[in-house]
Amino acid sequence: MAPTLVTACAALPPEGADSPRGGPSENRSTEMDELIDERVLSKLRWRCRRGLLENDLFIERFFNRFSTTLNGRQAQALGALMELSDNDLLDVQLARKSLSQVDAQLDTEDVREVLKMLREPL
Repeated sequence: MAPTLVTACAALPPEGADSPRGGPSENRSTEMDELIDERVLSKLRWRCRRGLLENDLFIERFFNRFSTTLNGRQAQALGALMELSDNDLLDVQLARKSLSQVDAQLDTEDVREVLKMLREPL
């Protein structure tokens, strides 16, 4: 069963936490790599609605391309990007600012991956 967005976010271990191989952390990682289901995708789409048309265009193109292949890690990273203000989100999508300039905590591998997906040209 695919994780919901809430359980996907809650399933992450604290930053810097290590678990023995085969422990709970490995199971969480496997869950986060599973594709998200339609219900979670629908909630994520709703959460991604923005006030700036330019952001909506990037996000719409993202969902048109990747909605069938999104996993829990990517959904969580996209959700983290949605916490940004509209102007900051547009700045990072257009590479006018880096993630670390906007919010250093967002500068993670998963968020950079999703940002790259958002920027992919037609």
